[in-house]
Amino acid sequence: MTLKALALAALMASATSAAAEVKIALDTAPDLATSGSYNWAAAFGAALTEAGFEVREMPRGSVGNEAEMFDQVTTGLLEISLSDIRSVAQVDPFIYGIRLPYLFDDAAHMQRALQEGGVFERVNAALGTQEALLLAVVPLGPSSGIITTDTAVRSPADMASLRMRALDDAQIAMYEAWGSSGTIVPWGEVPAGLQTGVIDGYLNSPFVPIMFGQTDFVRNFSDAGVIIPARAVLASRQWYEELSDDERAAVDAAVEAADAATAAWLAEVAETSLTALEEAGVTVQRLTDEERDAFRERSLAVYDSDLMPSDDVARWQDIAAASR
Repeated sequence: MTLKALALAALMASATSAAAEVKIALDTAPDLATSGSYNWAAAFGAALTEAGFEVREMPRGSVGNEAEMFDQVTTGLLEISLSDIRSVAQVDPFIYGIRLPYLFDDAAHMQRALQEGGVFERVNAALGTQEALLLAVVPLGPSSGIITTDTAVRSPADMASLRMRALDDAQIAMYEAWGSSGTIVPWGEVPAGLQTGVIDGYLNSPFVPIMFGQTDFVRNFSDAGVIIPARAVLASRQWYEELSDDERAAVDAAVEAADAATAAWLAEVAETSLTALEEAGVTVQRLTDEERDAFRERSLAVYDSDLMPSDDVARWQDIAAASR
């Protein structure tokens, strides 16, 4: 009886330990200097560790591609994933509103809009059918600019001959509104596309060429401030709901701590990200407000396109205005 009791106790202890482990699938290298999403993951993991959880960071790509990470989250095999916004949009396309150009003044404005506009509640109601939960939307870095191999860009006219890498049809429509063109290219194919001339550039945060070792062939960055590039923090709903009340409260507190840490990091790197590019040999075009306005005005054509329901666009505009 004693041996059986000891065996049962060991089994229960093992199950408790397994339940308390939190695997976090990263989307970038674990670099606090250049990655907003890793700043979030590191702060989140540190807060959970302090609360008694066992945290394990899973290196980028180690648990599969975006679709595979999403599948593992929905089946409870993976607790936390730093995922592409498209992983959420495949369930509820409403989230794509955060990619409307020039909708938000900055990352802080975007976070207020998400919280005050009820976006998490709406999206999570849809994600419930997939047993996933959106915990946070995390800026990758400062506002996105126009990254190119050869052409320095200060106006839409400078982009007339460029073919840009696009995330989706909405981004292609934006490039076309600027007088350029776009083609959808998977991120893994971007370096080869830039080096062979298949594409001339892409839109992203200033740290991205540094993070992914592209400064040998990316030569220009235009500080256009178009969107806030971001990742979605997805959690297994099964894992989250099976936590005790105290454990769930600790996870919620860790999300708040991670959001705050990322916001503090963003405030520090708004200018240093540009100087880091210059130190790596990339020419930075610091646009004036008037120069940005030229891109902003042309971008409004995307708001009136058929790529997103007009009611959703209007809702996002109202959310942004109310939280400005």
